[in-house]
Amino acid sequence: MANGPAPFSEIGKRARDLLTKDYIFDQKFSLSIPSSTGLGLIATGLKKDEVFVGDVNTNFKSGSAIVDLKIDTHSNVSTKLTVNDVFANTKAVLSFNIPDHKSGKLDVQYLHPHAAIDSSIGLNPSPQLALSATIGSKDLSLGAEVGFNTASALFTKYNAGVAFNKPDFSASLLLADKGETLKASYIHYLDRSDGLAVAAELTHRFSTFENRFVIGSAHSIDPFTVVKTRFANDGKAAFLYQREWRPKSHITLSAEYDSVKNFGQATKFGLGLSLKP
Repeated sequence: MANGPAPFSEIGKRARDLLTKDYIFDQKFSLSIPSSTGLGLIATGLKKDEVFVGDVNTNFKSGSAIVDLKIDTHSNVSTKLTVNDVFANTKAVLSFNIPDHKSGKLDVQYLHPHAAIDSSIGLNPSPQLALSATIGSKDLSLGAEVGFNTASALFTKYNAGVAFNKPDFSASLLLADKGETLKASYIHYLDRSDGLAVAAELTHRFSTFENRFVIGSAHSIDPFTVVKTRFANDGKAAFLYQREWRPKSHITLSAEYDSVKNFGQATKFGLGLSLKP
């Protein structure tokens, strides 16, 4: 719903994306091949240290149904079937992995002008259950989520949060990790020609009294180039340069410096290349 609250997983997402999205400190390559017939193909390769892993993902769209099939280098097969508008404003997702016969899961999402509800159940004899809900509007929403393990009869998670969103800023407060962590985030979009945005996130852990603070920025040098920076109070600083050298194809360069480590291990570099013919 355009005017309804976003799902619980969206709380704090705008600031989180600016601070973390597209940063990569390995070598990653992806190739996307769309098709007018509804069948698309995405190949991804990732080199981490001396290990190379990859996967091939194909998706097929027909009406309100989308089928995603992914095969990785270890011959694991992941399948996901998404059906939109099963009922009014309702989406259902069925997923499972092969050969893991206990990995089946059914997710159902319902969006209402004043509420968003997500539910999940594992398709096995002792399923994991999850439920999240937000109420309010697109500007102000309050939500919570719980997870329950039927085998152990224990809660696996219970979190709560509140978000306040406007076109030029977004603020959120999230109580996570079963009440052990408090996260406050804020992002502001400045009215400038370069689209400058700044974001900050403060994390406090009640058990250890540990505080972590991260601040970052993103702005456009030109219509095809984005630069991002990130600084944390633990001594880490990161930089990202992303260039769209052809429509929907871009190259990403990332670097991170950790002032706490010795010089030989302090700097990490990453390269990402995304192609879409």
